[in-house]
Amino acid sequence: MALEAYALGALPEVRAGADIARLIVDSGAQLRAGDVLAIAHKVISKAEGRVTALGDVSVSAAARELARRTQKDPRLAQVIIDESAEIVRAEPGVLIARTHHGFVCANAGVDASNAPAPDTLVLLPRDPDASARALRARLRELAGVAPAVLITDSFGRPWRIGQQEVAIGAAGLRVLEDLRGTPDGAGRRLRATAVAIADQIASAADLVRSKSSREPVVLVRGMERHVCEQEGGGAAALIRAQGEDLFR
Repeated sequence: MALEAYALGALPEVRAGADIARLIVDSGAQLRAGDVLAIAHKVISKAEGRVTALGDVSVSAAARELARRTQKDPRLAQVIIDESAEIVRAEPGVLIARTHHGFVCANAGVDASNAPAPDTLVLLPRDPDASARALRARLRELAGVAPAVLITDSFGRPWRIGQQEVAIGAAGLRVLEDLRGTPDGAGRRLRATAVAIADQIASAADLVRSKSSREPVVLVRGMERHVCEQEGGGAAALIRAQGEDLFR
């Protein structure tokens, strides 16, 4: 087996209402049914209008207190509260939240990097799995093929330094390979092994683009065995149930 990943050409600055599938097709990419497209979430968020100007934010007392605890801009704190189902940890310089999607990540995924203008913030898509399904359907319409689609973001990791790309939305991909009950090389039955295929593809894709290259779309080949005609359970299937979270 072999794995190949290619960053597609740089895209223009994406505005609300942009047709991301059209931009991908017009880039000249020769798509195949077994391909996977890994797409940095910010272009999806921008196309969906998930951009907030700090000047439009009304700050609550709760946000001012959170800003004081974390030493962050109160307007940023307010946006993070709005995007969160729960504030998990708040200390100077650190704010970990559980988003309404169920992701546990820094700042509820709210980010100013690669924002379209000064003093603006890019938020996560409201429903990344739905965004992935819609993009896949549009690619089928325009190109006649339906590669799997991953929407990705950079998350930190407990006990490890550095960020890693993960899948926050998926369509047409078996996101998890559950090997429990199968034998290992010595014939022992595996009891806990379930491989996060979508996250591993997202991380591999991130290796061939830089954060400043304006190349948010990566074409990955070699994962045909995990691509499926059906949309699948999406990246939501990778979220650990709160009752199984032993670290909070």
